[in-house]
Amino acid sequence: MRAFRKSTHLSRQLLAAKSARCNSTVAPATKSLTSVLIANRGEIALRVGRTASEYGIRTTTLFTDPDARSQHALSSPYAVNLGDPSAYLDGDRIIQIAKEQGCQGIHPGYGFLSENPTFARKCTDAGLTFIGPPWQAIESMGSKSESKDIMTKAGVPCIPGYHGSNQDPQYLKEQAASIGYPVLLKAVKGGGGKGMRIVNTEAEFFDQLESAKSEARNSFGDEIMLVEKYITTPRHIEVQVFADKHGNCVALGERDCSIQRRHQKILEESPAPHLDEAIRQDIWEKARQAALAVGYEGAGTVEFIFDNDTGEFFFMEMNTRLQVEHPVTEMVTGEDLVRWQLIVAEGGKLPLTQQEIEQRIKERGHAIEARIYAENPDMNFIPDSGLLLHLKTPTPTPTVRIDSGFIAGDEVSSHYDPMISKLIVQGPTREAAILKLQAALEDYEVAGPITNIEFIKRMCVSPDFIAGDVETGYIQKHHAELFTPVPPAPEVYAQAALGLALQEISASK
Repeated sequence: MRAFRKSTHLSRQLLAAKSARCNSTVAPATKSLTSVLIANRGEIALRVGRTASEYGIRTTTLFTDPDARSQHALSSPYAVNLGDPSAYLDGDRIIQIAKEQGCQGIHPGYGFLSENPTFARKCTDAGLTFIGPPWQAIESMGSKSESKDIMTKAGVPCIPGYHGSNQDPQYLKEQAASIGYPVLLKAVKGGGGKGMRIVNTEAEFFDQLESAKSEARNSFGDEIMLVEKYITTPRHIEVQVFADKHGNCVALGERDCSIQRRHQKILEESPAPHLDEAIRQDIWEKARQAALAVGYEGAGTVEFIFDNDTGEFFFMEMNTRLQVEHPVTEMVTGEDLVRWQLIVAEGGKLPLTQQEIEQRIKERGHAIEARIYAENPDMNFIPDSGLLLHLKTPTPTPTVRIDSGFIAGDEVSSHYDPMISKLIVQGPTREAAILKLQAALEDYEVAGPITNIEFIKRMCVSPDFIAGDVETGYIQKHHAELFTPVPPAPEVYAQAALGLALQEISASK
């Protein structure tokens, strides 16, 4: 194992030195990573573990009592039980376990502690490599008001709005009037759609403000609000950036994540449809400027609101971690972004230059990701949970990828996010990718929790989606079309019958 690790690390260093041909000051590489603790669960823990193992890195995984029989808990002989369901947030204990297990670094995955600057700083203070950006960058980008100030100074366009400290309701109302209705109230420390309210008229301002502040207090323990111009037909376009310790920073293309429910993504694609090439290049450059402005290192995503009416785009926020939808970028670049994270964490240079990345993107067509959730679309996408009595997924190929944290017999826990898997497809064109997505969705069989698979199938045949006319309000705008009662397909009845049969067999044991 150690000999294999040496050779793979050397080859990675040679690859980095050969291909990252940028004008920068050469800094010495840091120590080689031979053991990493994955501070996460589910599909992302498995996904990080696969790449780490491929490069000879020993992985330690964590699990809680509800996850005791989960796939990520079983994936490593070095697995530690944290106990309580909320323990994935216990940063001090996780650092202690990493030290006890002899780990050199911690990969935070996404969610949980991945964007917690205190945790990142404590990792560094404990002598552990935090496989992510410097804690200072996380802290700067974690505050919506501070991040927008930094972006404005760096020349990155921001939505007109008020980001100040005066939180007097009457003053905020005056700011809204000067910005012009409709406005968006948004919690400074918000995320996932919480602490956000759209205010269409002056008369409803105070009610919506109190509602947003209440939700922000309950969700984040902070009620400080921003007031911004609300874009009525927005698209969510984000840019995957990567930076190393040598001053190199690249954009690995953009992703359109406009198809959302409850302010959370369910379909992501790259390249973004109908995006003018000049705008594409500009948005990539602004994303790089954003990363460089905070001394970024590693994987990050700069999110923009794109105004369909004017063609303008504005900085929204920067996610200082690997995104759920990173496989879309991997499909259109042919690169393993977790491998890139490990290279940067070890002090290596980025494996590709901007020019090489752009050539890859031109050659590799289009990719789409669908998130398969245990949820009920007909009840406002309320999460579901329970035993996966039967689970069959599409057969993976070079252009059809499945990232999953479950197999048949596993339980989708009510304690955590209900995502069952991610289906990622690639085609030479957007049209071909949509057809491939449709075909792959037909191969899913799930008995147990309700899923959004049938809903995504309807999305794939929605005329405006096929045409690429997308916006963040797409599902609401096309509600009648997407939620028209459709008789269940015969295979749905078959899966239901199979589920009942398996349930009876399980009960009789």
